[in-house]
Amino acid sequence: MSEAPVLVRREGALARLTLNRPQALHALDLEMVEIMTAALLDWRGDATVGAVLIDHAGPRGFCAGGDIRMLAESGQGDGSAARAFFHAEYRLNHLLQSYPRPVVALMDGVTMGGGVGISVHGRFRIATDRTTFAMPETGIGLFPDVGGGWFLPRLPGETGTWLALTGTRLKAADCIAAGVATHYVPDELVGAVRAQIAGAAAGHDPAASLASGLDALDEPAGRLVELTPANRAVIDRCFATDTVEAILAALEADGSEFATRQLALLATKSPQTLKVALRQLRAGRAMDSFAGVMAMEYRIGARVVHRHDFREGVRAVIIDKDNASAWSPATVEAVDEALLDAIFAPLAPDLPEWTPLPELA
Repeated sequence: MSEAPVLVRREGALARLTLNRPQALHALDLEMVEIMTAALLDWRGDATVGAVLIDHAGPRGFCAGGDIRMLAESGQGDGSAARAFFHAEYRLNHLLQSYPRPVVALMDGVTMGGGVGISVHGRFRIATDRTTFAMPETGIGLFPDVGGGWFLPRLPGETGTWLALTGTRLKAADCIAAGVATHYVPDELVGAVRAQIAGAAAGHDPAASLASGLDALDEPAGRLVELTPANRAVIDRCFATDTVEAILAALEADGSEFATRQLALLATKSPQTLKVALRQLRAGRAMDSFAGVMAMEYRIGARVVHRHDFREGVRAVIIDKDNASAWSPATVEAVDEALLDAIFAPLAPDLPEWTPLPELA
């Protein structure tokens, strides 16, 4: 097995990007992002490529996120390394979202943060029995980026708002119900589905062949844990308001076991990030351009890496692992609109804004 962090290869009409950093659960770093971007650009104009498959090597995966330690260390300095990573990563997200060939993500394992960004923007997203999906950023003082401001508000009802604020982890059935995954394959058929994808890529209409083949697979019926009809009703009702304070009040007024559990989850999250994420999703819902959302997220990312809550969240969750974050501000009421305005504002003249790849501009 090559030691390259991403394996780039062709199998006939199928182009493959295989994440190959198992010791870090295939978490993305700048080198991986650049390798994937270069390969996708090379294949973009190649008429012999029928489809692209993104998967991972080894038994553990799919992708646990991004290089959080690097971002935190950069945020303690001038932030240039963090901005460089965000700029490249968001360009990759935008490239995948607008890709002219069908992109298939085999989300066979942990799919969080940066792993979400390289999977959910493709047309085909396959969950397995090993899939665990989450956007856990509110728990470390970051925010649900990688295009979260685009795809989360476009999930059914207020599912995306709930996922962004609570960081809830979903297994396969809930991923299907949420619209995060388009298809499900049981573990024992993962090898067979790779072969099926390769065969479909070689057909005269790869997208149609992929759809018909994957649609024939059974769904993980009867395995819903979070998104039961009763819980979805609570989510759609309580998370529909435009302030975090109103969401908390609605959950408290509901009083159900599920609502009470959501309150307990939200109490552990960064108040600043809860408000940033809600504004991000509401703004993203109103936008008609994925590139516009990425430009907004780049501004947010360039600022929050310097803020106390991100440093404290990384310390508590990743470094010391005491899960005892001391957030500042400590309450949602103390996070005022002026702070949010500053986080979302255009960057200073000496800091370039995010732009798409020249080929996509």
